[in-house]
Amino acid sequence: IKNGFGLFGGISQFDIITDNFETTKGNGWIGGMSATVDLPHKWYNASYGMQLSENNISIAGRTSNTDLSVRALEYKLFTVQLGFLWHAKLAGSFLTLDLGPMLQYNSNLELKDEQQELFLVTNYNSLTANDITEISNFNVNGSVGLTAGLSILKFRAQYIYGFTNILNKLNSNNDFDLTGNNKFKGNQSMLTFSVMITF
Repeated sequence: IKNGFGLFGGISQFDIITDNFETTKGNGWIGGMSATVDLPHKWYNASYGMQLSENNISIAGRTSNTDLSVRALEYKLFTVQLGFLWHAKLAGSFLTLDLGPMLQYNSNLELKDEQQELFLVTNYNSLTANDITEISNFNVNGSVGLTAGLSILKFRAQYIYGFTNILNKLNSNNDFDLTGNNKFKGNQSMLTFSVMITF
């Protein structure tokens, strides 16, 4: 049994899959560390670690109910994810299929332009850009991806899907006028590409 430690960093692409809002994926960054247990006589390895990311997303909006032009409401979201992954050896330790669960803490959505706070969200008559910032902060995700490379330098592509409703906290606010609209429901979708240096 061999133990290893890795540091990684790269880029992320974040979105929320929802019928409530019209979203546009945004790019961000990701970084973190992981500890790996290499099991030479098994068909898999295992690792656990933590990763931090700053993500961006745009939601369609407008200045008022009389304004028909679409404005991009740009938000920033910070996440911390703790994960445990199994790595199926497709070509020894040089290429693995990675999958496992993740626990996530994320910040509220942060509106980048304060002047857009009172802009209206598309599909709603009175819901403002500032109203939808307080989303659920604790979520459970699943991750699947590929890792390829030599023992020292590896490249990883990873897709992370949120099993829990990241917009659920918005449903607890009874002040929203949601006439003609369903309750808030959305699942996180994140794609990452990173480079890892292992020791």
